[in-house]
Amino acid sequence: MGSALENQGPRDERGTRPVRIANCSGGQMEPGWQMRKQATLGPVDFITGDWLAENNLAQEQAAIAAGTGEGFKKNAWDALQQSMEVIAEKGIKVVINGGGLNPQALAVHCQEIIDQHNYNLTVAFVSGDNLVGQVKKTLKEHGTLPNTFQDINNTAHKDITFTADDVLACNAYIGARGIVKGLENGADLIICGRVADASPVLGAAWWWYGWSDTDYDRLAGAFLAGHLIECSAYVSGSNFSGFHRFPLETFIDSGYPIAEIDKDGSCTITKHPGTNGTVTVDTVKCQFLYEIQGNMYLNSDVKALLDHVKVQQVGEDRVHVSGITGRPPPPTTKLACFYKGGFESQNLSNAAGYATRKKYVLYEKQIRARLAEQGLTDSFTVLDFQVVGSPRENPSYQLESTTYFRIFAQADSPEPLSALKLLLADETMQHFSGLHWAQDLRTADPKSFYVYYPCIVSQDAIEEAVHILGPGGKTKQSIQCTRPPAYEAIEERESYDTRDPVPLDSFGPTVTMPLGNIALGRSGDKGSNINCGLFVDRVELWEWFRSFLTLERMKSLIGKDWKDEYRLERVQFPGIFAVHFVIYGILGRGVSSSTLLDNRGKGFTDYIRAKHVDVPEQFLQWSWKEDE
Repeated sequence: MGSALENQGPRDERGTRPVRIANCSGGQMEPGWQMRKQATLGPVDFITGDWLAENNLAQEQAAIAAGTGEGFKKNAWDALQQSMEVIAEKGIKVVINGGGLNPQALAVHCQEIIDQHNYNLTVAFVSGDNLVGQVKKTLKEHGTLPNTFQDINNTAHKDITFTADDVLACNAYIGARGIVKGLENGADLIICGRVADASPVLGAAWWWYGWSDTDYDRLAGAFLAGHLIECSAYVSGSNFSGFHRFPLETFIDSGYPIAEIDKDGSCTITKHPGTNGTVTVDTVKCQFLYEIQGNMYLNSDVKALLDHVKVQQVGEDRVHVSGITGRPPPPTTKLACFYKGGFESQNLSNAAGYATRKKYVLYEKQIRARLAEQGLTDSFTVLDFQVVGSPRENPSYQLESTTYFRIFAQADSPEPLSALKLLLADETMQHFSGLHWAQDLRTADPKSFYVYYPCIVSQDAIEEAVHILGPGGKTKQSIQCTRPPAYEAIEERESYDTRDPVPLDSFGPTVTMPLGNIALGRSGDKGSNINCGLFVDRVELWEWFRSFLTLERMKSLIGKDWKDEYRLERVQFPGIFAVHFVIYGILGRGVSSSTLLDNRGKGFTDYIRAKHVDVPEQFLQWSWKEDE
C-alpha cells in the first residue's frame, strides 16, 4: 500500500502545501508511457504536457488536409489512454496542450473512455487560440492581415506575399485563464490547443493557491517554474552541456521533472526518487537559459522579470529557484501564422580524406555550370552549398576523414528541384575523386515546406473560453474567460555591453583552452532567432567571465557565421553567473524553412564553447576537460 499522500489527489490538500506538478512531455514525439510513469512512480497533484513546437500546428493542418489526422497530437491521445485509469484512481489532474488544432475532438475521445469505464472524471477543453478563419477572411477580402495584428517589431505588415489559400494555421499563444476557469468548475482533464508552453503549469499553481490575477510576483514565479519543466528531461539531464562530467549511464532513461511550487511562487525542481538523470544547479541553469529572449519573459497573464533569479541546490536532485518578480502582462500576445512556402530538397554526398576542400569547390563549379547551361540558375529561391565537418589529419580509419557536402534548395514549384536531382544524376560519372553517398537518396526528392510568419495580436481580440463536457461528449457548460485587469506596454528589450568591465590583463597570465572547459550553456530557437546563454559555476570566475564575454567577443566567436544583417542583444544574470545573447535573424524565416542544418539552434552554444579562448591561469583549478 502506498503512503497517504500517494493516494490523495489535489482535492484533499489544496493550498496547504506546495503543489507537485509533474511534466510528461516536451515535444510531439514524446511517448505516451511517460505520462503513466509520472502518475505511478510517486505522488503528484498534476501532470502537464507540452506537445507543441512552433511549427506543429501547421503539420497538423497538413495532416487534416491529407486525411491522416484529426488535428490533435496522436502521442498525447496515447498518453491519456495509457494513464486514464491511474489518473482516476489517484485523483491526479491533467492539463496538456496536445489538443493542437482540435482540442474538442481529443476531449470527446477522453469522454468516451470515461463513459466506457465509468471513471469519476470531468473533461474540458479550451478554445480561443485558433484565429485562422479570421485571417483567411481578411486576406481574401482585403489582401491584408486583420488590423489587430502587428508584426513582431510593432509595425503594420506592408508586404504580404501569401494569400488566404496559402495559410495553414494561425494561432495565438494564450495564457492560463481558461485552465483556471476549468479547474474552478470541476474539470480533472483539461485539453488545450496553443496555450503558451508554460501556461498549464501556471494555471495549475494559480488554481491550487487561489491567487488573484494581480498576484504578479507569484504568477511570474509559477510561470518560470513552467518554463523549467516544459521541456521534460531538459531540466533533469537531457540536452545538458555538462553531461561529460558524469557517468554516461546517468543519462540513460532520465527521469522526468516535477516542480514543487510554493505559495510565494518560488519552486523546487526535482524528480521521482530512483529514476535516472540528475537535477542540479547546472541542469536547472541550462534550462532557465533555454529559448528565453533576454531578461523579460512574456505571457498573456504576466510579465516575468528574470534579472534577479537565484538557483540553489537544497538536496539530492532538488534545486530551489527564486527571485522572479512580475508585472502586468502586455496588451498583445504572440501569434504564429504558417503558410505554404513552396518546395525544398537537400542532396547529400560525401568525400574522404585528401584535398577535400578542392573536391567540393570543383563539385559546386560543375553543378553551377550545368544549371546555367540548362537555364535553371534563377529557378530557385534558395540554392545553398554547404560543407559539413572537416577531415581529421592523419586519420586512423576512413570515417574520421569523411565529410558531407549538402546542397540545400528551395523553389516555388517542385520542377526545379526535380531538375536539380536529374542534373546531379547526369554528373554521376564526372565526379571528383572518391565521391560517395548513402544508399537512400530520398532527401533529394522535392517536398513541400511552410513558412513561419510571427505576429502579435491584441489580447482584447481573443475570445478565450473553456467548455465542460458531459456524458456522450456533449458540452454541458461553456465559460467565457475574463481578460487581464491591467496591461503594461512592452518596453524596449534591454541590451547592454559589459558594465564597468575589469581589464582582462589584471587577471594575470593566461592559457588557451576551449571556452567549454570552463563554461556551460544552452541555446535554442524562437522564430528567426537563436538565443544563447553561457554561465560559469563559481563566483570567483564571474568578474572575468562577464568582462570577457562582450558583444564584440560574441561576434568574433560566431566567426564566419556572423552576418552584418544580424542583430545581437546581450544581458547578464549575475545571480547565476550567466551572460545571455539573442542573435536576431540567423535562422532566416524560422525552423520550418531555415537553410541551416542546425535549424533549431540547439548546437549553437556547443559550437561557441568549442572555440579556443585565453583563460587566466588562476582559474585552471576550476576547469575541466572534454573527455573527463
